[in-house]
Amino acid sequence: MVYIAITPTARGLRMTVIAMTRQLGCFGTEVANGIADRLGLETVYSEIVANNVAERLGIGEGAVHRYVDGSASLFERWAINRRKLSRYTTEEILGIAQQGNVLIRGWGAATLLCDMPHVISVRVCASMNFRIRIMIERLRTKDVEAVRHGLERFDAAHARALRELFDVEQEDPLLYHIVLNTDRLPVDACVSAVCQLAEHPRFRDRVTTRTPEAGGGCARPKQRHRPSRDSLKPH
Repeated sequence: MVYIAITPTARGLRMTVIAMTRQLGCFGTEVANGIADRLGLETVYSEIVANNVAERLGIGEGAVHRYVDGSASLFERWAINRRKLSRYTTEEILGIAQQGNVLIRGWGAATLLCDMPHVISVRVCASMNFRIRIMIERLRTKDVEAVRHGLERFDAAHARALRELFDVEQEDPLLYHIVLNTDRLPVDACVSAVCQLAEHPRFRDRVTTRTPEAGGGCARPKQRHRPSRDSLKPH
């Protein structure tokens, strides 16, 4: 899940853009809300993006949500045009970001916009054991293994969906300016760290927004080639 924030200045347009992705059960929502409150941002929920993308695709909003979350049925995956979904999602995220003074939740924006100048890419994460404790409290259950299995399944499905849509690995730390581990840092410290980074001159200049290519996301460093699946097969 992702958040984008843009705040204007009195000197024309100040593009402070924060793109955040978070794991389930790591206080990512609390961190995002703290940043929005401190910077005075309007929160735009992912349902708005999903509704607009679904209308353009001519399908139900729920199907789009399930596809991005990695839980779509085989029929839904077959019915959705992946190339159009990638392009429309990119256009919707960029369009909302350009409105300014907003915080957008969801939809891989940290990877879509990380190659754009003056965009702060943030990842909020935590250890599996920490996330399990949080989800057990939220779900009011004692079934540790069921919670662990649910988190692992969600992580794998969501990562696979983003890989298919945008050809990115969301857990790659090189995609982000800062990675925050809420297992070791309290929420208020995470909020302060991101807000302090937003005040750096690099992220305060007036900028011209470039549109990322649909499905492209960040360019991968040339020195980090990954072997193809075929090359790993025994000969």
